[in-house]
Amino acid sequence: MDDTTLRNLSPLDGRYHDKTKVTREIFSEHGLIQHRLKVEIVWLEYFLNHFKPELLTDDVATKLSNLKQSMPNETVLRVKEIEKTTNHDVKAVELALSECFDGNEAIQSLIHIFLTSEDINSASYALMLKEMHSNTLDWIENLEAALGVLIDENAELPMMARTHGQPATPTTLGKELNVFKQRLNKEKKTLEEQEFFAKWGGATANYNPHLLAFPQADWLTHSEKFLDELELKLTKVSTQIEPHDYMAKVFHNLMRVNTILIDFSQDIWTYISFDYFKLKLDKNEVGSSTMPHKVNPIDFENAEGNLGLANALFNHLAEKLPRSRLQRDLSDSTVLRNIGSAYGYMELSVSSLLKGISKLEANVEAIANDLNDRYELLAEPLQSFLRLEGKKDGYDQVKLLSRGQKMNKELYLEAVNSLVDNDEFKSILLNLTPATYLGLATELSKEE
Repeated sequence: MDDTTLRNLSPLDGRYHDKTKVTREIFSEHGLIQHRLKVEIVWLEYFLNHFKPELLTDDVATKLSNLKQSMPNETVLRVKEIEKTTNHDVKAVELALSECFDGNEAIQSLIHIFLTSEDINSASYALMLKEMHSNTLDWIENLEAALGVLIDENAELPMMARTHGQPATPTTLGKELNVFKQRLNKEKKTLEEQEFFAKWGGATANYNPHLLAFPQADWLTHSEKFLDELELKLTKVSTQIEPHDYMAKVFHNLMRVNTILIDFSQDIWTYISFDYFKLKLDKNEVGSSTMPHKVNPIDFENAEGNLGLANALFNHLAEKLPRSRLQRDLSDSTVLRNIGSAYGYMELSVSSLLKGISKLEANVEAIANDLNDRYELLAEPLQSFLRLEGKKDGYDQVKLLSRGQKMNKELYLEAVNSLVDNDEFKSILLNLTPATYLGLATELSKEE
């Protein structure tokens, strides 16, 4: 880490620089400029093809193709240099691209033809989000895979559940972990159906100059075909800006994903505090500056904190971006530039979770010790069978014996023998233990 990195204001670009590479590549200023240039180039190529084919010479076509394939870094830097003069970021993109066609005024005159900045921006941000979305789905799949390994290892491991923090009906560790995997999977399926939109059509999206210049053209169809080349959908009716409702949908979806991951982080933290998980050690790491024995669940704590930051940003993005005064105000512009921060905190969190999960090892002995002599957990089947025998006070009888008390095996067997009349029921209950009273937990741990 150099001095420049140490002086970065955001920890995403400072302390966590190496852990946010995916997001930075897409949502940095460099990434935004590259996407704006791409949209300008694809539109210029489309316009020439359909309205000025005589200008699309082999040389021009080759240059456009080369620029689409690989935008020179010098052009991106030139955009920032020009912006110092224009004080307008999209105009700077237009002028920098124009310099790539020096000597060909006919082409230069058509760069950014019929467009407003928000045509370029809506398509650029949609492309960035689409690319980021693909990575987000990969993150979720990686988490599901890591969880899947842990679930398979512990599918049949009996564990005392806790409701309200108190001992409750036994389950398996694998089943409880699978709850999170299934929740993530549902959200992933929703994310997989997400579409990405852009608006087109100029200053107020009415195609005013378009129609005057080319009245016979079907401009809505042209817009759809152009955006098809970018694999985006057209928002046909809009103001100067795309309404961003699809963005809000994405961000709300990701907030649910992150909320699930916060819930998971907190549960794992709690299981670790119960000694239900052992953390694999790195002999070079330090858990405390004063307590040498400490091995802390820092990966899950870091994930929880950063997921909260991600959600705070996603929440504001989802609430702010769909609102713009009349046909457009500029307050969305600075907010859009912070989309990357939300994803950056999410990327950092996923990295922490994957690292943390890889360190987890179930402490079978501790889990068993907590469960095996907890015969009060069998109060539930005991009272159920008494009621099946027709004893309306069966619940109350068992409540007197068990509520707020620990019940060992001897007391439990005594209760079964004294309270249960049906021989079949009695046999089932006498052979039952806390570790075998699992219902469908093992099967549910394997549910996909």
